[in-house]
Amino acid sequence: MREREIADRLEIGDLLAKYAYALDSGDWARLDLVFTADAVIDHTSSGGIRGTRDEVREHLAGALSRRPGRQHLIGATTIRFERDEAVVTASFFRALASSRAELPADAAGLVHSGGWYHHRMIRTLYGWRSREMVEEQTWRTVR
Repeated sequence: MREREIADRLEIGDLLAKYAYALDSGDWARLDLVFTADAVIDHTSSGGIRGTRDEVREHLAGALSRRPGRQHLIGATTIRFERDEAVVTASFFRALASSRAELPADAAGLVHSGGWYHHRMIRTLYGWRSREMVEEQTWRTVR
């Protein structure tokens, strides 16, 4: 690998981490650092919406407010570069809870799920940004 590709891979990994942190912390403004202004984001496989960055931000802020205990883990990332674009797939594991307080493992309101985030990213003046993301939830358990 050349130095530029290594740097690009590290930056894209950081971008995926920013996305997970935005979801878990509720720092919705951080999504501007992840997605282009005209990005299309599709969360329909998990019961969410497909929309623009701003529409999805509003939806997530409302939907996830009912689950303040949140943890997203992202891994198993593949990246294929096409000049100044990248096709990125990353696995995710997500845990959502109705409280940030300690809960028993069998408490009602716990959701665990996993799957894949599929991104089409572009290199911008501000670094890599996702212009399209499709969530592919492949499993979910709810208590």
